Amino acid sequence: MKAAVLWELDGELEVRDDVQLTDVGPGEVRVRLVSSGVCHSDVSAQNGTIPSAIPCVLGHEGAGVVEEVGAGVTELAPGDPAIISFTPACRHCKMCLRGKPNLCHAMMQMTQSAHFLIKGQTVPGYTGCGTFAEQMIVPAAAVIKVGADIPLDVVSLIGCGVMTGVGASINTAQITPGSSVIVFGCGGVGISAIQGARIAGAAEIVAVDVLDSKLEAAKQFGATHGVKPDQVDDAKNTITGGEGFDFGLECVGRPELIRQTFDVVRRGGTAVVVGVGRMTEKVEFSAFELFFNEKNLKGSMYGSANVRLDFDRLLRLWKYGKLDLEGMISRRIKLEEINDAFRAMQAGEVVRSVIQY
Repeated sequence: MKAAVLWELDGELEVRDDVQLTDVGPGEVRVRLVSSGVCHSDVSAQNGTIPSAIPCVLGHEGAGVVEEVGAGVTELAPGDPAIISFTPACRHCKMCLRGKPNLCHAMMQMTQSAHFLIKGQTVPGYTGCGTFAEQMIVPAAAVIKVGADIPLDVVSLIGCGVMTGVGASINTAQITPGSSVIVFGCGGVGISAIQGARIAGAAEIVAVDVLDSKLEAAKQFGATHGVKPDQVDDAKNTITGGEGFDFGLECVGRPELIRQTFDVVRRGGTAVVVGVGRMTEKVEFSAFELFFNEKNLKGSMYGSANVRLDFDRLLRLWKYGKLDLEGMISRRIKLEEINDAFRAMQAGEVVRSVIQY
C-alpha cells in the first residue's frame, strides 16, 4: 500500500507504495483510510517541535472504514465507518476514570506501537496512528464509530484540529454567552476555537494573526474583529473598556503569545494554552501577579475532549449548520501531494488540505 514516511527531521516525506502492515493483534483494529487532514502538528513532528520517533508514518487526523478486528474487540465490526482519535480513551486507566479521557494513559502505549513494515523494518505511525497511509492498525479504543450517513471525506478534521479548537473553547475555557473572547492564531485550530466561541454564544470574538488573509478567513467563521498582534491593546481598550477579555486562547504555541494572552484577559479571566510549543521554551510570570489577578491559566490537551461523546456532539452541530467543516477544507489532495501541502502550511498560507484515498 501507499504511505508517506518521514525518515529524518526537517526532511521531506517519502511516498512509497511498498508499505505493509503487521498482523492485527488482540484489542486492535485495521482501518482503511478514506481521508486524512493535514494538521500543523504533523509539521511540528517533521521539524522537531513535537518529539516523535523517526522514522515514522505521519498523520493523526483521519476517518475511514474498519476492515478487520482483533480478538476481544466487540464494539466494532468490519464495515463500520469511524473517525480516528489519537488519544485512545481506554475507559480503564486512572485518567479516564477521573473523567479526563483526553489524558488517557494508554496514549503512550499507543504512541510506541509500530505496525508499518518497510522492507522488513517495523516503523511506527505518528502518535500511534499514521493516517498518511491507505491503511493502519490502531487500538480499538482509538476508533470512534459514526453513522453510516456521515461523509468521511469531510469529517476527518474532527479527529484533531476541530476537536482541539472547539473543545478548547467549550470544554476547557467554558466560554459563556455574552462574553468577550480573543484568539491568537488563525490556523485550523484557531479557526475551530473561533467557531467554538461562536457556538458558545460569545458576544465579541477577536481574531489575532499576522496575515490579513487569515484574519479575513477568521471573520467567515465567526470572528467579530480581526487585528494584528500590535493592535491587541487597542482592541482591548475599545471592546472591553481596558478591563481585558473574559477569555483568551493561544493557538500557536509561542511563549510571547502565551504571555500576551495572559496579559490581555481581565482579572479573574481565563487564558488557555492550546498551541503546542517546544519543550525547551519557557514562559515567565511573577509570583505576585498570579496571586493578585486571580487569572486562570489552563492548558488544553485535545480540547479536554471525551471523544465518545464529543465527536457525536460535533457531528450534530455540523449536521444542523452550526459548525462549518466544509469551509475549512481549502484543498483536496492525493497522498503524492503531501509535501506541497506541508510547504504551503509552513509558508503560512490559508490552506487546510485533506488527503482523499
